[in-house]
Amino acid sequence: MPRPAGQQWRYSLRCRTRHTRAIDLVERVIYTPPGGPPQGPAPNNAIYRIMGEANVFRMMLDFYKELESSELRPLFPADMEQASKKSAEFFVTILGGPPLYAQKYGPPRMRARHIPFEIDERRRQIWLKCFDRVLEGADVKYGFPMEHMEGFKNFLKSFSAWMVNTA
Repeated sequence: MPRPAGQQWRYSLRCRTRHTRAIDLVERVIYTPPGGPPQGPAPNNAIYRIMGEANVFRMMLDFYKELESSELRPLFPADMEQASKKSAEFFVTILGGPPLYAQKYGPPRMRARHIPFEIDERRRQIWLKCFDRVLEGADVKYGFPMEHMEGFKNFLKSFSAWMVNTA
């Protein structure tokens, strides 16, 4: 059952050892942003048709290079290049390409996948600024169709707002 928007709830992350004993790893209050899941449209699928898969992967690699030099670095795995590929597979689908992410990892459920990480509004803004830096000159670097840039940025704002889980 969905949680009411703007409410907090307790979250315990448990894992099982090889002896099937559950251990609590994390317990904290989880914030649900007002407004619920993203309400805006997905980015225009012309973005993928124009850019192509290789350029989406290049864009996400550059984005992860920005993240690597940001204060968000500790939230990510050691292998940032591999992490960028996983993210690129998600964005290929979001931008109108094949469902690469779902084929490999199952349904995206991005909010659930991000719950273990404390994401507040400040961290969200850092994430968005990293993306903004990568999107500067994206038409030249990646063949990004500039007529769809505003819609893509609006999607990123809405999507990232839903990842916020700490007030």
